[in-house]
Amino acid sequence: RRAVEQRRQEDGRGRGLVSYTHLDVYKRQIHPKTGMALTRIPAGQFQYGPDRKPAQTEEFWIGRYQVTNAEYKRFLDANPQYPVPQVAADWAAAYNWDRERREYPHGKAAHPVVLVRWADAQAFCEWAEMRLATETEWEKAARGSDGRDYPWGNDPPSAELCNCDHATLGTSPVGRYSPRGDSPYGCGDMAGNVAEWTSTAGEGDGVRVVRGGA
Repeated sequence: RRAVEQRRQEDGRGRGLVSYTHLDVYKRQIHPKTGMALTRIPAGQFQYGPDRKPAQTEEFWIGRYQVTNAEYKRFLDANPQYPVPQVAADWAAAYNWDRERREYPHGKAAHPVVLVRWADAQAFCEWAEMRLATETEWEKAARGSDGRDYPWGNDPPSAELCNCDHATLGTSPVGRYSPRGDSPYGCGDMAGNVAEWTSTAGEGDGVRVVRGGA
């Protein structure tokens, strides 16, 4: 999940969009409520999808990295009745939060939050006065405007560029592969690490498009 910030007068919704008038003079800014680093994506056309079709977006600000456990905890601390990420399965044991202490797994403060449903991502964004990125916005932030194959260019994925070779065997801290693995706009982990929710509906009732991941 990546939050995007945009002007309140446009849609009032909150890898979400958030906007303040003073952001226009910066390419990066810290979102005060979440502590997230935001990156500016300029308005304009880019090459979208495998067919490189022209697509257009307005200017928006998107989280430079995936939402971390520490950032998600701000939301949970402000909403003490909201359930923590928890899945009753062996594969999820390393990522389950402590329900009593409402704490994320030890040593994973800077790792992206996982075990999060689309409804949880929406709730986080609403609290933060942000919104989820659309699939089109997400791809532009990941690819830039030149139609490259990967965020970093056209070279194939490697252990130096992203968490996608199964050598890590789990999540990695956000920013670990920056700046080499960043997109043209400076967004990290747009390939590898974990998949991300978007606001775009998929095929089927209640299905939402996810992007990224390994």
